Amino acid sequence: MSLEPLPDLSVVSEPSATPIQSLELHSFGISPLIRLTLLGLYVALTLPLPFLTQVTSAPVPASWLWIGITIGAIALYAALSERVILDQNGIQVTYPRWVPRWLRPGWVLPWHEVQALKPRSTGQGGLVYYFLTHSGKAYLLPMRVSGFAKLVQQVQQKTGIDTSDVRPLAQPWMYLILLGLTLMLLAVDSWTIWTVWTQGYPSPLN
Repeated sequence: MSLEPLPDLSVVSEPSATPIQSLELHSFGISPLIRLTLLGLYVALTLPLPFLTQVTSAPVPASWLWIGITIGAIALYAALSERVILDQNGIQVTYPRWVPRWLRPGWVLPWHEVQALKPRSTGQGGLVYYFLTHSGKAYLLPMRVSGFAKLVQQVQQKTGIDTSDVRPLAQPWMYLILLGLTLMLLAVDSWTIWTVWTQGYPSPLN
């Protein structure tokens, strides 16, 4: 089973794309809790690195680290700007116009092309779901959107596929725990940065 997007489908933001048009339109974005948690975790994991280079005399300049951290933050924010749009004609995953197509291409799938919704196990023991088309292509069902229950309900109404067993990849309480751990890590980061500054090391911000 191929997991590449259909070659003849275009990203919604492209001029050649045919957008879904209907009076009954539903739009879903990434859950704010997930966005906040993942962005906060990224900051917590990367922010101390340029400061620690002053302590460890690392061969990588702090300026290079800042460039890498900035690029990574932009890429993460682009991924978290995903939006899922459904109407009576189909489903599409799209991103803002500033996100390059080569980075996050997105896809469009008409309902009449959907043959089944099949689960697949992840390396962490969870389940993800793929739309299978009549041509054998597969599209990943977005599972981190706000209003996921409404999304799968709409999928069932439009395709006739039973989605009663479809559950989010991770429950909100899992992200709340991760957010709490992220806040603790940010507190440690603050102490680390304050220690570097008070020890008289050159500032990596310069």
